[in-house]
Amino acid sequence: MMKEQISRSEEVILHTYNRFPVVLDHGEGVWLYDTEGKKYLDFAAGIAVNALGYHYPGYDEGLKAQIDKLTHISNLYYTMPMIQAGEKLLKASGMNRVFFTNSGAEAVEGALKCAKKYAYKRDGHAGHEIIAMRHSFHGRTIGALSVTGNAHYQEPFEPLMGGVRFADFNDLESVRAQVTEKTCAVICETIQGEGGIYPASMEFLKGLRALCDEKDMLLILDEIQCGMGRTGSWFAWQDFGVMPDIMTCAKALGCGVPVGAFVLNERAAAASLEPGDHGTTYGGNPLACAAVSTVFDLFEKDGILDHVKETTPYLEKTLDDLVKKYDCFTARRGMGFMQGLVVKGRPVGEIVSHALAEGLLVISAGTDVLRLVPPLVTGREEIDFMAEILGRIL
Repeated sequence: MMKEQISRSEEVILHTYNRFPVVLDHGEGVWLYDTEGKKYLDFAAGIAVNALGYHYPGYDEGLKAQIDKLTHISNLYYTMPMIQAGEKLLKASGMNRVFFTNSGAEAVEGALKCAKKYAYKRDGHAGHEIIAMRHSFHGRTIGALSVTGNAHYQEPFEPLMGGVRFADFNDLESVRAQVTEKTCAVICETIQGEGGIYPASMEFLKGLRALCDEKDMLLILDEIQCGMGRTGSWFAWQDFGVMPDIMTCAKALGCGVPVGAFVLNERAAAASLEPGDHGTTYGGNPLACAAVSTVFDLFEKDGILDHVKETTPYLEKTLDDLVKKYDCFTARRGMGFMQGLVVKGRPVGEIVSHALAEGLLVISAGTDVLRLVPPLVTGREEIDFMAEILGRIL
């Protein structure tokens, strides 16, 4: 049955993904089921999206209630779901203004426009530059791709947006060397995801904050994958005590409903985008914002952040034990429920495929990292089962 379904998909869907040979049908808790009834433990969470797993109590009900009211009305009018979602996001972040988008890439596009407009108003002219990091990933749209530090993703689509300089992640002097009188912003992930699960160092983030303050540049932190509780804080930058001028978020913000946002502090909000500078038809629609609002409510009601903090040491010890036991794992990197095992001596895709066959969903990051980003409600029993499956296939 699945072979026929996969064949039908290949006939109608543009082949931009080398999908795994499974057709997923439904989920429950932290488990997924394919169309033939096989059960899978999910340590991928839709690429760090499904923080609450599947059919978490209260989530479906929040969306269904909004569907019965209104799903779309455009940004020409106010809606209560947008107001409520905005208030809760600002409370969690401690920032000042939010613009809702449909995706993480769109959030990055908006953040870049904010930085350029900030410098335009400051200097009275355009032509400014942005510093980004090598091995970073910010999205597939042209602007987001332009600040993604991976030539493999960029080359077929050049020329990209101009005025981007690249520095080395966790090397403050490398960033400082790229600063010119044209620089308006620095953008980086608080934890590099696609590049291989590399957390920023405390020294680096604090140094970026000081450098941006010194040069009147905006600091943009990409929290699309590492934010929304994945490190045990609402946002990973809170673990470092370094607030950005602009933050991008998406993925777990809606726990499955496509929604993103860029969030600004007062400095950036007061001197950047104005009416007519930016817009989106679907961004912040009532259904998406109902999802955001429901997610924040459930995180707080059920202590999701505390669960991540309490369970992280057990997850890290379990992964460290795998590194000690199996020669193909050489190191563990990450924070909270965003972890990576460095693989040596065999293709990481081979492990991913064998794990799938054994009923475990994991994914890769970079060229040699096994990425584990399970739902934030995952417990010790599921962590043990994950380790048992990896041990079995190795």
